[in-house]
Amino acid sequence: MSDTTSGQPELSYEQARDQLVEVVQKLESGGVPLSESMELWQRGERLATICQRWLDGARATIDAARRDADD
Repeated sequence: MSDTTSGQPELSYEQARDQLVEVVQKLESGGVPLSESMELWQRGERLATICQRWLDGARATIDAARRDADD
């Protein structure tokens, strides 16, 4: 999977998930200035999108395999 918005290779699901966990922990700590919190939030949104794309792709693969098995 490649990230077409930044031109850089997209993270694996596991990498994105782990980074998202770190972002959430930092935001939940409450010790981050507002400007950094906003940057973290935006990063978290991007990471969540990457995770969702991976999950959607996995779901499509499973659905296709089930359809093939039913034929």
